[in-house]
Amino acid sequence: MPFVCHWLYSASVVSLRSPQRIAVSDANLAQFRAKRDMHEEIIQMKVLIAEDDTHTREGLAEILSAEGYRVACARDGREALALFEKEAPDFVCIDIMMPLLNGYDVCRKIRATGATVPIVFISAKSEEIDKVVGLELGADDFIVKPFGVKEVVARVRAITRRCLAAGRTELLLRSDRDGSAPSPRSFMLGDLEVIPSELRAKRGAEAFDLSLRDVRILELFAQNKGKVLDRNAIYNHGWGGDFYPNSRTLDQHISQLRKRIETDPHSPTLIRTVHGAGYRYE
Repeated sequence: MPFVCHWLYSASVVSLRSPQRIAVSDANLAQFRAKRDMHEEIIQMKVLIAEDDTHTREGLAEILSAEGYRVACARDGREALALFEKEAPDFVCIDIMMPLLNGYDVCRKIRATGATVPIVFISAKSEEIDKVVGLELGADDFIVKPFGVKEVVARVRAITRRCLAAGRTELLLRSDRDGSAPSPRSFMLGDLEVIPSELRAKRGAEAFDLSLRDVRILELFAQNKGKVLDRNAIYNHGWGGDFYPNSRTLDQHISQLRKRIETDPHSPTLIRTVHGAGYRYE
């Protein structure tokens, strides 16, 4: 009986069960769908997801898109190899049990090309031998279903940092619109040091994890100190598309970002709201 995926964002966990129908809570996915990037003009890190279960595949795609990654999806092993050759992804997430070509064979064929791209197995196969086989074939990590959303995000961010450190994606944080140079190693917003290559910000000894999108937004504020940035400007830079007037996506994102980087999120000093106009960094 095929596995069925239930996305439970409020509990930060994805559980795989075996009923015949799927129960998807729109409320639980609302945050991810609201943040989904519908425009991909910004040069981003590319992720290939190979997963035959539709709901698991789409759920992973939404999570990674919300983090700021560009996602390509394959439904079987052969399609995964074709997309790998076409898209040249920065890393790959592969299910083991797939039709036409299983995940182990996909990993073996990718490694046979000499590619060093990070590979993560995401599978319901949880026996130690399954993990050992995957790692011996050249996989970099192994995530067992059911998995937590936070776990997936944390592991993917760790891979991103390794890719950046290796210089694989020097254009990661550069807009292909304005031809601007890649982000510097670090930049300052007040007493906050933002380090793009680490996807982190630091204030003294305290460190904060950031997403790709967080870094792009903070970079925009740093480049426009003292200027009021309207929602369209921020959304275009951070998401790569026109801002939809009825959407609260940006406001929600700024609110969550403040909770991490502001000393007092209720009285922000870095990202200030300019009512009726947008936001400003002073």
